Amino acid sequence: MTSALSWDVAERVATWAGSGRVPVLASPPAMDAATEAALHRDFAQYTALAEGLVVAETGLHPLTGPPRAKVVDRTEWARSNLRSFRRLLEPVLANAEGATALPGPFGGAARAVAGAQLGMILGWMATRVLGQYDLLLAEGDDAGDIVSYVGPNIVAMERHHGFDPGQFRMWIALHEVTHRCQFTAVEWLRPHFLSLVDQVVAGVTPDPKRFADVLRRAAEAARQGRNPLEDAGILGLVAPPEQLEVIGRIQAMMSLLEGHGDVTMSRAGAGQVPDAHRFARVLRDRRSKASRPARLLQQLLGIEAKLKQYAQGERFIAEVEAAGGPGLLARVWEGPEMLPTMDEIRRPDQWIVRAGGRLAPV
Repeated sequence: MTSALSWDVAERVATWAGSGRVPVLASPPAMDAATEAALHRDFAQYTALAEGLVVAETGLHPLTGPPRAKVVDRTEWARSNLRSFRRLLEPVLANAEGATALPGPFGGAARAVAGAQLGMILGWMATRVLGQYDLLLAEGDDAGDIVSYVGPNIVAMERHHGFDPGQFRMWIALHEVTHRCQFTAVEWLRPHFLSLVDQVVAGVTPDPKRFADVLRRAAEAARQGRNPLEDAGILGLVAPPEQLEVIGRIQAMMSLLEGHGDVTMSRAGAGQVPDAHRFARVLRDRRSKASRPARLLQQLLGIEAKLKQYAQGERFIAEVEAAGGPGLLARVWEGPEMLPTMDEIRRPDQWIVRAGGRLAPV
C-alpha cells in the first residue's frame, strides 16, 4: 500500500535544507581535509576517554562493546534520522484510510506536501544538532555502540564562538556517551523505552486529514500565542488523546535522562573541560534566541518542551541527591516502576517519599 507521505520527497527536501541552500538556514562551514581528519581523530579519542570518565562517575557499566564514534555531515544525519522517522511512522501512514485514493487528502500532491514538510523539519534540525545517540536508529548487533557527531555544526560553533576545539569536542562526547551508558548499562531501559514508543504508535488511529492539517493548526495557534502541539511533539501529531498518558511517561523518562546527562557531563568532565560553563551558557542562549520560524519548528517537534525538561531533570537529580545521596538516585535504575512520573519530575519530594528517602530540611 502506498504511504500517506512521500519519503523520496522528504529525503530530497531534508538534504536540500540541510545543505544550507535555504536562505533562513545556516550554511555549513568550509572544511579542508585536515579539519575533517582532525574531527574523526578527536572524536575517536574523546569518545573512548569519555566512557571511562562517565563509568567512573555514575557506576553504570555498559553491557555491550566499547563506543564507536561516527562523524557525519548534515546530509548523512538527515538521511539517518529520516530512516528512523520512517520506521516509526510508516506502519501508521501506510494504513491511513484513503492514502492511495485520488482525488483525496493524500493524493500524489498531498503526499509530496507531507513529505516536504517532514523533510524541511529534518533539514532544519540537521543544521542545529551537534551529537546524537539515538535508539531508534539501531540497525544490526553493534548499532548500540555508535555515537554520532555532526562535524560541520561542531566546527561552525567552534569558529563562531572561539571555542577551544579539544575541550568542546570532549564536552559533547561526554554528553552523548552518558546517554549510551544509560541505555547499555541499565538492561531494561532500552526495551522499556521502545515499548512505550510502540504503545503510542500502536494506539494511533490513522487520520490523514489530521496529519495534513498539522502545520496549518500550529501556525494558527502560534498567532494566538499558544500551540496545542508544544507538549507532545512529533508523537502528538498522530496520537489520540488517550495516548497522551504514554507520551507523558516518555517525556518524564527523557527529562530524567537528559538531566542526568547534563549533571554527569559536568562532573565527569570537571578536570577535562574548564570551559564547560561557557559552552553550556552559549548553547542556552542559542536556543533562546532562535528565530520565529525556528521557534515554530521547535514547538512542532516538542523541542521547546524538552528544553524546559532538561532544567527540570537537573533539579530532580539535585533534590534527590540532597535527600539521599547517589544511593537514593540509583533507585531510578532498579526497574520501570521506579522511574519518576512527570508530576514527580516537577515535584521531586513526591518521588523521594515513594522511594523511601527522607526530605532534606527546608
